[in-house]
Order: sequence, then structure tokens, then C-alpha cells
Amino acid sequence: MTPRRLTVSADTPSEPTQQLMIAADAAAQARLKTERRRALRRTVRRSVGNAAITFLVLVVIWQVVVSFTGISPYIAKGPLDVWAFLVTDEDAAEHRAQMFPLVGQTLVDSSLGFAVGMLIAIILAVVFSLSRAVEAGVMPLVLLLRTIPLVSIAPVIILMTGRGTTASVAVIGTIVVLFPALANVLFGLSRSSQQSLDVVHVFGGDRFTALRKVNMPGALPSVFAAARVSVPGAVTGALLAEWLSTGTGIGGSIMKFNAQAQFAQLWTSIALITIITLLLYNIVQIVENIVLTRMGMTTPR
Repeated sequence: MTPRRLTVSADTPSEPTQQLMIAADAAAQARLKTERRRALRRTVRRSVGNAAITFLVLVVIWQVVVSFTGISPYIAKGPLDVWAFLVTDEDAAEHRAQMFPLVGQTLVDSSLGFAVGMLIAIILAVVFSLSRAVEAGVMPLVLLLRTIPLVSIAPVIILMTGRGTTASVAVIGTIVVLFPALANVLFGLSRSSQQSLDVVHVFGGDRFTALRKVNMPGALPSVFAAARVSVPGAVTGALLAEWLSTGTGIGGSIMKFNAQAQFAQLWTSIALITIITLLLYNIVQIVENIVLTRMGMTTPR
């Protein structure tokens, strides 16, 4: 019986060569993962450091204004006064029980305006990108509404939606968030490479496919930029709605604290909502840096 002869193609690597290739590929993947982890750590450290510097500068400016503007200590409260009011005073627990529900209500109202405003902005940006006719018909109205001060149309919104309703809070917050977010997202969708769009069209893709495969991934930095800008805008809209419509939260309580000469509560409420807004802004920025770094859309330093 004649034994079979094993034939090896000249193009087929030998078994040691295959093992070396597998080992080299594993080493390359390990190096890539290590570089990604390093980039993420650098990104997070840089973002946290910037947030800490911003917070420190804010506190220093606050203390300088209180100390050197000649305002009576009875009226002006500095960072140490607010800290004592919330933490070290004998009645600090009662003060926290008074202030934290107000801050929580303002955050709920802000999140409503932020979510609805960002959603509508993204939907409108996609529709405008798909249809130039719709953009030409609707965009002038959007620009016109953007030029009208919100305070002047807020009473009309409240009359239409009802005083003290969630709808009034949602509409006012949405208007504040919508226009800057829409401009940012539209800008991001229009920055896509024409060569990439041509590749999609050559392989039979339509406009929606090009938007989904090319425009939307490329617009991710602009979407994050819109989200960062919208965080303080949503808080501002919530404060305005609470002041003019619901009378709840920080916006509804600031005027009461001022009228009742409760200046410690007044400064504490302003400090809390400012610090929380700054914190949320930096959280969005950290998430943005992490996502864009993992996607290779930024060059970490």
C-alpha cells in the first residue's frame, strides 16, 4: 500500500511561521489596548484637572467679590458661610432638608428641557439634512424665534400651556436648548467628507444611507458640543420657568428668599445650582472625551 504524500502549497505558511504571526498579532492587540487605556487615563485626568481648576477659580472670584466690594456681611455670604450653613451649623441638617428638595426639583425640570430640546434638535437636523426644501421653509422661522428674547414670549407660553404645569416647564426649557443645539448638530452633519459620501453613492446607497453611515458618525463631536452647551441652557430655562410659572425649585424660591431677607438661603441656593451645573457640564465633557478618544476622533495630549 503506497503511503499518501502530504503536499504543502508554497503560499501556505509553515506551522512555526503561523505561530509567530499569531503571537505578533496578539502582541499588537495588547499594545493597542494598552495605548487605549493610557489615552483614556490621560483624558480623564485632564478633564478632572480642568474641572478642579475651574471650580477653584470660581470660588476665589466669589470670595474676592464678597470681601472687596464693600457689601454688608449681613447680605453677602462667602463660600465659608455657605459651607457653615449646610455642614457645620447646629441647624445644618434642617438647612439641607430645606435646600436639597429645591435643587432636586430644578434638576428634574432641567433634565426635562434638556432631553426634549436635544431630541427635537437632532430630529430637525436630520430632517433638514434630508430635505433642503424643508430646511428652506422652516429654518427662517427658527432663526426668527431665536432672535426673540425668551422673557418676552414666556408669558404667552404660560398662557397657552397653563400656569404651574409641567408643559410650561418643558416648552420653555426646550426653547432655550433647541436653537444652539440645532445649530451645532447641523454644522456637524454638514462637515462630512465628500469622498466618503461619494463612496456610499457608488455602492448604491441613497441619501439616508449616506446620512446614517457617514454624516451621523462624523457629527458626533458636534452632538457632544451641543450637549455641553445645552446643560447650562437647560438649567437657565428651568429657573426661568420656575420663576414665571410653577413657583417651585430654586427659580421659584430665590425671589422669596430675597423678599424675606433670608440671604443665607439665597446665596446657598445660587451656589448649589451653580456648582451642580458646572459638575454636569464637566461630566458631559468627560464622557465626550472618553467616547471620542475610543473612537479615534481626537488626538489626546
